Amino acid sequence: MRITTGKYKNRNIAMPAGIRPTQGLVRKAVFDIVGNVQGLFFLDLFAGSGAVGIEAASRGAEEVVLVENNPAVIRALKENASCMLDTKYLVLPVDAGEAIKRFFKDGRRFDIVFLDPPYCRDMLKKTLQTIDAYDILTPIGLAIVQHSRRETLPENLGVLSLLRQKKYADTFLSI
Repeated sequence: MRITTGKYKNRNIAMPAGIRPTQGLVRKAVFDIVGNVQGLFFLDLFAGSGAVGIEAASRGAEEVVLVENNPAVIRALKENASCMLDTKYLVLPVDAGEAIKRFFKDGRRFDIVFLDPPYCRDMLKKTLQTIDAYDILTPIGLAIVQHSRRETLPENLGVLSLLRQKKYADTFLSI
C-alpha cells in the first residue's frame, strides 16, 4: 500500500498482519469529503498501519495523532509514521476510549477525528459516545467513521449529527 498524494506520495506503508487496511479508494474519498487539511489537527483512532493519518500529514495537516492499542500492530505503525519527518506527530499505544479521555483532560481538540474500529464488535457507537461526552472536536470539527454496512448509526448521537454517508462496496463512510 502507498500514500496517494502530497509530500509523502508513493511512500510504501507496511501492512501488519491481522488488520483490515483502509483501501486507497476510501482514503481518497475521506480527503475528497474533508477537503483541504492544511494546518489542521488530525486524530486517527484505531490507526492500524497509520495510512489515513500519514495521508493527512502528506496533505499538510499541522499535527497527526495515531492511536492504536494492538501490540502486534504498533511496531509497524511506528515504522510507517517515521516517514513524517517534517510533520508533528504522536503514536499513542493505548485504547481509543482512554486516549479520548486523556485528550480531554489535557485540553487537546482536533479538527478531524477519523475512526475505523474493528467491524461489528460494538465499538463504533461506544467510541462516538465517548467523543461526544469528552468534547475533543473543535467547534467546526468533523468525525469521520469508516464502518461496515451492517453497522448503522443514528441520525443524532448527543451533539453529533450525521451529515452524510457514502458507500464503497461493504464499507461506509459516515460524517
